[in-house]
Amino acid sequence: MENVAIVAIGRNEGDRCRTCLDAAIKLIGDPSRVIYVDSGSTDGSPEHARSLGVTVVDLDMSQPFTAARARNAGLAEVPAEAAFVQFIDADCELVDGWLETAAWALDSDPKLAGVAGRRRERQPDATAYNKLCDMEWDTPVGEAAAVGGDAMFRRKALDAVDGYDPTMIAGEEPEMCLRMRKLGWRLRRLDAEMTRHDAAMTSWKQWWNRNKRAGHAYAETLDRHPPTGAKEVRSNYVLGLSLPFNATLASAGVIAMTIVALVVESPARRSFAIVFGIALLLVLPVIASAYVLLFKRIRTFRTARGDDPSDAATYAKWVLLGKVPQAMGQLKYRWNKLRGRSSGIIEYK
Repeated sequence: MENVAIVAIGRNEGDRCRTCLDAAIKLIGDPSRVIYVDSGSTDGSPEHARSLGVTVVDLDMSQPFTAARARNAGLAEVPAEAAFVQFIDADCELVDGWLETAAWALDSDPKLAGVAGRRRERQPDATAYNKLCDMEWDTPVGEAAAVGGDAMFRRKALDAVDGYDPTMIAGEEPEMCLRMRKLGWRLRRLDAEMTRHDAAMTSWKQWWNRNKRAGHAYAETLDRHPPTGAKEVRSNYVLGLSLPFNATLASAGVIAMTIVALVVESPARRSFAIVFGIALLLVLPVIASAYVLLFKRIRTFRTARGDDPSDAATYAKWVLLGKVPQAMGQLKYRWNKLRGRSSGIIEYK
């Protein structure tokens, strides 16, 4: 494994960070080829990393923090002889055998820029939110548009695109992968276990912020690389903002027309209120049908992938609910851009 280096990034991940680094050192066999980039932790993570012999980079927190900045800072410390770089978040743990599998795949195909395997939740049944993450990680194998935060990249491909874009507050991995593909590189998801992740999501607020961050990433990527992300952005605006708003207006209109029909004395005005109220009432099933159709489509897709029907239905429901915070994230990006300001990082932990 002399041609592989590992870059881990984290902030206040505590025992998760210790588990991450211990596994990385064990699997790579040399702590000098493990780089840990810390973003202002106060839980002793940098000190523990140093005690293991790991190269520690303390990110300059006087500048706006992004995960992309942290990954680039770690990449800058990778030994020159390392042809492949495994990136990992400090809340993840590498699985035995992955480094060899990934390095072999990259070594066998010189046009591959990066590969990722299966990321799974360490405690998928701890909370409903953890379960959703575990299902989200279960992506199809084969050629891919992007490979995610945990992935092994070819150093040459990273250098070709100057690494991650440090100004991206979210979605930095798919954005970089897009630039790689524009240069002719390819990416692939392998049918192999890669990492164990600890989402540690226990609240609605965490779920909301995570989806809000995803929406921000969709909007920013579309802005930089149109039309990439246009479908997701449009879907979020329609299903997460426009249809709920129109449903609210229609419901309010039905209530208002009902009141008018009950209190006015003019037969003509009463008839108008009734007809108009019925017309507004008919809008609601049309709006509902859009959600029903998407729900069925997602549920069918997940069931075809082998998910339990109940889990597939739950996943589809939460995807639909997630359209609202994702639309909020898109609006946040647009509003800040309109004011000429950069968005702050959106964290869910």
